Amino acid sequence: MTHPESTPKLNDDSNSVEASATGDTLPKKLRWFDGFAMSMTMPAALLATLGASITGLGGWGAAALWAISMILALGVNWLYTELAAMFPTSSGGIAHYAAQAWKSRAPWVAPLAGIGYWFPWGTNLATYGAITGGLIQAQWFPEQTWEVQLGPVSITLPLAIGLAVIVLLYAINVVGVRVTMAFVYVTAGILMIPLAVFIIFPLFNSGWAPLDLTWKLEGWTGVHQALVWLYVMAWTTLGIEVCATFAPEYRDSVKDTVRAIRAAVLFCLGVFILVPITLGGFAGEKAIADDPGYFFVKSFTDLVGSQASGIMVLALIASLFLVMLTSVADASRVLFNMGKEGVTVRSLGKLNARGVPVRALNVMLVMNIVVLIVLKSPLAIIVTGNLGYIITHILAVSGFYLLRKDRPAEHRPIRLPQFFVPLSVVLTAVFVVILIVGATGFSVTSYGGFLELGVAVLVLGAGIVIWWFVSRRSRAPEGPRSAEH
Repeated sequence: MTHPESTPKLNDDSNSVEASATGDTLPKKLRWFDGFAMSMTMPAALLATLGASITGLGGWGAAALWAISMILALGVNWLYTELAAMFPTSSGGIAHYAAQAWKSRAPWVAPLAGIGYWFPWGTNLATYGAITGGLIQAQWFPEQTWEVQLGPVSITLPLAIGLAVIVLLYAINVVGVRVTMAFVYVTAGILMIPLAVFIIFPLFNSGWAPLDLTWKLEGWTGVHQALVWLYVMAWTTLGIEVCATFAPEYRDSVKDTVRAIRAAVLFCLGVFILVPITLGGFAGEKAIADDPGYFFVKSFTDLVGSQASGIMVLALIASLFLVMLTSVADASRVLFNMGKEGVTVRSLGKLNARGVPVRALNVMLVMNIVVLIVLKSPLAIIVTGNLGYIITHILAVSGFYLLRKDRPAEHRPIRLPQFFVPLSVVLTAVFVVILIVGATGFSVTSYGGFLELGVAVLVLGAGIVIWWFVSRRSRAPEGPRSAEH
């Protein structure tokens, strides 16, 4: 879909494998398939939300909306291939694209997009660590219901497991990107087992009845319901852009970034269209409604054998580890880039001797431990994440139009055909509507309320305040020096 004249032309330094890490330069050790492996986070996240969507929308309604959401993600991420090629040395991903496009009009977009992107990815350790702890207890230690009171904090087995998971994944990321990628490949490989079973096995099972699936989207009420669910689904489908965050670490920043995004888009498009129909048609809507969070565990055992429940739980835990590994790697690099660019505290924009943004990782470690201990089931964090995340995409997609308008002559190693310019405007409008309707559609999905929405606004506002303070402080020394002259 690229323009014939847009064959990537790289400067010698853009694809140098020799590049090494300095205080603020990430080492170039990754290839495009490493980014693709990290994008497997999205199919893993699908398993966590599929049941609720089928229950609320009907099987065919869920399949249609997951397909629509993934097609929107296809268009959005195709735009990001051009932007990623324009900024191949930035680890800020889509937040950096938004900041570059809007900086002459609204410089506060940089912290808004940065926090809007970093916060949902960064708190996934607490969110999925809590889920992992609950799964392990339910499967192997159901009798361990003890509770230890430490002042105002109560420690349970799931909470203790969640804290251990957070520390473990922090340690993996501190060691270095190659060790992180080794764990990513292992967990992504394990995830392929249930995905293959859910897509292929139902087709050859007599219990597969896709015609029994229903459609619950009727009239204008259905339109409103669909928009709210697209808001919820956006966190899962749009996340393919994670491939762009690692642009500076690919051996060939332009080619590898684009290949990773395109491979992830096409693979996830197939998974998100097929799984709701194959798995939904096999499990049946009633069974899914009875246990929307874990219905696929029973489906897996029905398809493979009665002794396979443990295998499915292990695969599910591996998929959660994949989500958390990718999240901490992605979010730490975005926070590192924000520090390097002066969007937040500058000391965060430094690497250790192994080229790891360890200061950003330290912030995330403390934040996730606090979130897990205090909130335990952080619904407010999830709602906050969706709001900020979609706002960041709106700013980045509209940024595609602004960069074409403001910098028409700037070098673009990949230049998409002209029709992508109006397409970016249309996609921006679509996501603005989804944001407005979805962020206030609590009654449709029971997905938070005005309190959680208020928390979201406060967190995003805090990012802007920190940016203002850092910017003002960085300019302060210039006054006396200039006065001396």
